Amino acid sequence: QAVPSVPVPMGAGDGATCTPLLLSDEHAAVLERLDVVLRNISELSREVEELRNSLQRLAAEIVGEVRSHLEETQKVTRRRRFPLPRERSDSTGSSSIYFTASSAAANTDDGESEGGYSTANAESDYDRESERESEEGEDEVSCETVRTARRDSLDLVNEDETHLLLDSSLEEGLGQLLQQADRLHDGEEQEKREGFQLLLNNKLAYADQKDFLWRLARAHSDMCDLTEDAEERRSYASDGKEELEVALQKWDQSAECHQWYAVLCGQLSEHESIQKRIQTGYVFKEHIDKAIELKPEDPKSYYLLGRWCYQVSHLGWLEKKTASALFEALPTATVQDALQNFLRV
Repeated sequence: QAVPSVPVPMGAGDGATCTPLLLSDEHAAVLERLDVVLRNISELSREVEELRNSLQRLAAEIVGEVRSHLEETQKVTRRRRFPLPRERSDSTGSSSIYFTASSAAANTDDGESEGGYSTANAESDYDRESERESEEGEDEVSCETVRTARRDSLDLVNEDETHLLLDSSLEEGLGQLLQQADRLHDGEEQEKREGFQLLLNNKLAYADQKDFLWRLARAHSDMCDLTEDAEERRSYASDGKEELEVALQKWDQSAECHQWYAVLCGQLSEHESIQKRIQTGYVFKEHIDKAIELKPEDPKSYYLLGRWCYQVSHLGWLEKKTASALFEALPTATVQDALQNFLRV
């Protein structure tokens, strides 16, 4: 096969001449591979840039939440650590205004009562001034805490309060994440894909949260529905099923975990043999029944049960023979059973 010639200048100036250069098959192959490499590098650079932007936004949100919580917690802690003013010379008893006021009320002497009352007022004024001064100092400490992000700047917050603060911040971030994931799940194809990627990006932070894990499995189910390639569909269903197997070991009383485990089992069985599909049918029914038991007001579980009843009512001869050979009791359901479940939905 002829290779197109490329004119190449052989000199400089007006007297430069061009000679044809024939590209060999090896050169063409090398250029083609280089083009593929350049495209891959360009796509990788774009993905890295998107990841970096996502991490920067996440870091900014976390810093903002931690800053606000630290400021509130430090103000409360400062007041708790300095509830008592310094001892004053005009106090007739204790430096505590509560003790002074009660002592004055107990006295029968009018002069002593007036003295106790004036002391209480004086101490109250001083206490308010102390609180104002402590609040001004707290603002400076709070800003320094956020700027340095060092542990020694948390000297006004004990260890238990610090853990509660971080837990509260994580819970707030998780709540916002789950709301966004639900919204994307209810959207179009592109939004479902964005929701799947969003949950994957946050898996490291929330992998031990029940509500996060079943939504991640649900996103795998969405991707399985959106993908046309059979191998990719199988991979999405298998990965989502594995996520829920881990979740069910810790949260067996979660209706959503049982529900989406059944869904992913059904999606995965589409790529299995008749024997596997029948075995999966029993597993599907078991987990849907459990989901209905735990959350009987969820319409999706009745819809899935209705589909199961309809498919069982239409089992073919070969599937029934296979089921009878594998199990003592065949799955039984009628179209009427399916209709009743759909009417519940």
